[in-house]
Amino acid sequence: MPENIPDPAGPRTRTSRHGAARVEDWIHDLRERWARRRGQVPTVVPYTGYGSTEWVRVFCRVLLAKPRTTDASTRRRRAEPTTIRGWRSFVSVPVGGVPVAIEVGGQRVEVLADRGGVVDTKIPVRLAPGWHTATLRAEGSEPVEAPITIVSPEQRFGIISDVDDTVMVTALPRPFVAAWNTFVLDEHARIPTPGMAVLYERLAREHPGAPVIYLSTGAWNVAPTLTRFLSRNLYPAGPLLLTDWGPTHDRFFRSGREHKDENLRRLGEEFPDIRWLMIGDDGQNDEDHYARFAAEHPGQVAAVAIRRLSTGEAVLAGGRSKGDGHEPGVPWVSASDGSSLADQLADAGILSPDGTGSGSGEPARN
Repeated sequence: MPENIPDPAGPRTRTSRHGAARVEDWIHDLRERWARRRGQVPTVVPYTGYGSTEWVRVFCRVLLAKPRTTDASTRRRRAEPTTIRGWRSFVSVPVGGVPVAIEVGGQRVEVLADRGGVVDTKIPVRLAPGWHTATLRAEGSEPVEAPITIVSPEQRFGIISDVDDTVMVTALPRPFVAAWNTFVLDEHARIPTPGMAVLYERLAREHPGAPVIYLSTGAWNVAPTLTRFLSRNLYPAGPLLLTDWGPTHDRFFRSGREHKDENLRRLGEEFPDIRWLMIGDDGQNDEDHYARFAAEHPGQVAAVAIRRLSTGEAVLAGGRSKGDGHEPGVPWVSASDGSSLADQLADAGILSPDGTGSGSGEPARN
């Protein structure tokens, strides 16, 4: 049976949840009825998943959208370059509590989307290492395919990366980052962090088959935009672990810190033999998250690499984290760009010195 990861608030009809959640559900219900009267139908938005040779974790979101048309003029318009703004993903209406059929590895299971329309479920299935696809469909929707990366049981190295100010430059006051990136900024105008894409490509080349997990407090709504950004800037493909904004049964907004800590712990439990290179920046709480993970999972951290923000970026981010409490025995490197981080990771034994060999994933020993 699949292990669905439901919203902690449960179905929309539950009365014990936070008042803000009840208001949000009431608004969703009104918008859903209005959208359906306008002829909108359920649409499944697939996200990249991951798994082992014995299970997969599948992600998607169910939204209401206009039915697709197939006339020639529409096809021509879709073939032309377009300006895509993140706010469009937020005006779509999520559909909660609907069954979603998932077909993967010759198996078919059905799970319920949570109150925000999100499916995050773990399914037992046997697959070979490498890339696979799962076919997803809700009632009344067209089938879509979600890519899934399967990690080999022999793999001993992986990468966990933050997004904002780590793989892309934000350069905005922290309270406005999410709103700007989501509602305003053209995805083609997002700026990659200098040298980081080259660093990630080098890590992927020297550690073939290593999973690359992008962990962020961003909303699922921006997953397609972030995926295109990563692909266009030549970052390695990998799943995004995002969250669903909005109230829960006991608070106005979900906790970004809990989201990161919970997913880090889960990855540590799912892949106990992998030693992770954890990459983040010093403008949020990445150092604290990674230090806690290293303390709770001894031997599962190959190194921590922290992108050091410029003075201006640090001011906009609300200051720098203290960076205290580094776990003994874990290499901890810090620099302002990917090239300098690569040099330090080579000194730590994570990368080969000349960039042509294979790093061991083991810290250098004096």
